[in-house]
Amino acid sequence: LPILLPSLGSGGSSDDAQTVAEGTVVPVSVPEGSGASAVADLLYEAGLISDKSEFLNQARRMNAEQSIKSGSYSFTAGSDLSSIINQLTTGPNAEITLTIPEGYTLARIAGAVQEVLPITADEFLAQAKASNYVADYSFLEGVQNDSLEGFLFPKTYSFSSTEVSADEVIRMMLDQFETELATLDLSYPTSDGLSVAQMVNLASIVEKESTPNTRAQVAAVFYNRLDNMGEPNYGFLQSDATTAYSVGHDPSAYEVHDESDPYSTYAHQGLPPTPICSPGLESLQAVCSPDQEYVDGGYFYFFFWTNDAGETEYAFSRTYDEHLQAIANNS
Repeated sequence: LPILLPSLGSGGSSDDAQTVAEGTVVPVSVPEGSGASAVADLLYEAGLISDKSEFLNQARRMNAEQSIKSGSYSFTAGSDLSSIINQLTTGPNAEITLTIPEGYTLARIAGAVQEVLPITADEFLAQAKASNYVADYSFLEGVQNDSLEGFLFPKTYSFSSTEVSADEVIRMMLDQFETELATLDLSYPTSDGLSVAQMVNLASIVEKESTPNTRAQVAAVFYNRLDNMGEPNYGFLQSDATTAYSVGHDPSAYEVHDESDPYSTYAHQGLPPTPICSPGLESLQAVCSPDQEYVDGGYFYFFFWTNDAGETEYAFSRTYDEHLQAIANNS
């Protein structure tokens, strides 16, 4: 919701008020600690009142000056002063929305929360510990690093008030994950020996390494790599995305092979310690149902590039020589 800033001027006559067509729904955000005068400025700038003095006089007559509540409101242009003041003393009536896109890390989720709610990113991260929630959410059993990375489900959440705690926001996201998890057929990852936490971990890598039409094939490649302890990959996933998560940027050749980094899937076999983002439902579905032709066909490699139209294209290969040829053909 936009925050409408008060004018630097002190005028309040109808001559210089901006006009808003009657019936238009206008969002107004009243910051914490705003007095009646500051709110009059906001409403005037929003075109909802034409005279600040009249508004203040009416608020005084209604004994409402000290009862105005902060928060996000939706007002209908053309409403009389009494209706506006009644709403301001009743409290916020607009939904606050928090949108978490697929592929966001826990840190980025904390930043998004800080932008729309009075919860600092540090406060959110301090609360986002698996140990705070494992008793209520069994799917968190076996997570590493006491981390909720990967389990705060990406979607748009709505709040009727900013009076919400980090714990409440996290529980909303975990509840949503639980709802989505119930729609999945876990028989494939379970048969491959993966726990729910490991399945989410793998799905987070698929989220970062695939496009909407390649998720199932990318999942198949990573299953082949996880399950193979001989040539050509000896159990190494060799995903640059896991190191990118650790170092916070596109990693160098040295960084992806750095043995001191537990997120290097070139230096360490198997999955990284935690998921590397919050995967969306489609990536979770891909890990539950990888492309069986690619699994059975023994695909161990993929390479992607941006074509002349700006689209991402993929080449999947069975052998390292085929993989090198795909790189040569498309670089």
